[in-house]
Amino acid sequence: MAGPACPAPGCRGSMTTDPISSARLRLVPLTVADAAEMAGVLSGAALYAFTGGSPPGLDELRSRYARQAAGWSPDGGEEWHNWILRRQPGGQAVGYVQATITGAGRRAEIAWVVGLEGQGHGYATEAAQALVGWLDDRGADVIQAHIHPRHSASAAVARRAGLRPSGAVEEGEQLWLRDRCAAP
Repeated sequence: MAGPACPAPGCRGSMTTDPISSARLRLVPLTVADAAEMAGVLSGAALYAFTGGSPPGLDELRSRYARQAAGWSPDGGEEWHNWILRRQPGGQAVGYVQATITGAGRRAEIAWVVGLEGQGHGYATEAAQALVGWLDDRGADVIQAHIHPRHSASAAVARRAGLRPSGAVEEGEQLWLRDRCAAP
């Protein structure tokens, strides 16, 4: 599905950040207006045990979301797709997923975060599976995620979404991979 014109020279196409539905979630494209609700969802210090950092404040989230909602990295070399995970029915935000796409849409780095109150319900798995399906429908050949080696919950999400540990470690994180072009 074609999106807006690519900002980078030689860019061959882009994907639009469409809403995605799963059994219990609606993945809604991120907007700056989501920052107020997401500040609460992301406020648990335990969320940052494996990634580092601390809970973002409202102004920090607004600034981050303004950059992310633009859809492109500043140099135009990456497409950014970000969704808020909204529980259905009701629409309460429980987390987010994101995909950073390179290589004319053929490679995607994915990530997911579910706030502490939403953990333990399978939302991360459901959202990651929906995101991988969305990327598959748009022709992504390689889907990868970087996961801290001791983060067993994220490893389980990656496995259920069809990714496997590659054996590579990059900046202290295990590279999980699903490559449709690799030999079985």
